[in-house]
Amino acid sequence: MSGEDGGDHRPAIRVLTAEVAVALLFVALGALVIVDSARIGAGWADDGPQAGNFPFYVGALMVVAGVANLLIAMRSRWLLGGPFVSRAGLGHVLHVLVPTAIFAGLIALLGMYVAAAIFIAWFMLRHGRFRWTAAVVALGVPLVLFLVFERWFLVPLPKGPLEAMLGF
Repeated sequence: MSGEDGGDHRPAIRVLTAEVAVALLFVALGALVIVDSARIGAGWADDGPQAGNFPFYVGALMVVAGVANLLIAMRSRWLLGGPFVSRAGLGHVLHVLVPTAIFAGLIALLGMYVAAAIFIAWFMLRHGRFRWTAAVVALGVPLVLFLVFERWFLVPLPKGPLEAMLGF
């Protein structure tokens, strides 16, 4: 079933699926916090609470909340059967999510400045259909980032091989 705009409005994900997935993710993250808190010490020492004491209880609350949400979702599954996001809507989200994930990966390989230039140029050319302004903005923003963070705030951002070659 396609809409008048040509987009596919069939559900890609149903509400129940999203509710269950988020509840399970919350339980998993809470369990991770509990395990890591226990690793660094979640009890009480002679001089007071250990470093993992507060995070341990936060993790425990996360697990309880996740299980509660899972039970509520399963109990209300007949109410949560509708669409959470359409295929067309999911496509729009992925058009932003995938390049952003690639950008995050490129920061580790190329550094913040080169990755930002590539990311900005990609979006301006692909989604904004800008031509010459894409080059100006894609080079200008990392330059401003460099000046503001490295020179003004004295906070170094991740650098890659290009900055090393240029001696930054």
